[in-house]
Amino acid sequence: MEIWINPACSKCRSALTLLDAEGADYTVRRYLEDVPSEDEIRGVLDRLGLEPWDITRTQEADAKELGLKDWARDEASRDRWIAALSAHPKLIQRPIITAEDGTAVVGRSEEAVRDALGRK
Repeated sequence: MEIWINPACSKCRSALTLLDAEGADYTVRRYLEDVPSEDEIRGVLDRLGLEPWDITRTQEADAKELGLKDWARDEASRDRWIAALSAHPKLIQRPIITAEDGTAVVGRSEEAVRDALGRK
């Protein structure tokens, strides 16, 4: 299990606290420092069953500068979104937990983190 975090994020800290309380075996990835490649983002999206715009923090300053709200949300635009997430990792929703069963969840709630823990 791996968790992508921003240490400044309260949701990330809460997820780590819960993982620790449950004795989970996990690896922390500080994705602002260890930026995911476009291929890694594609892999996580596949595991999540989501599109890049589904995990994009559209209220971030970078998103506004890029004009993301006006970008098309379709298959033809998918690579453009993925490139933006890799180039501007602050735009990636957090925390993302990759579960042992090959899936992943956006762990913004205790329920989502527990869901990831239960996936074997």
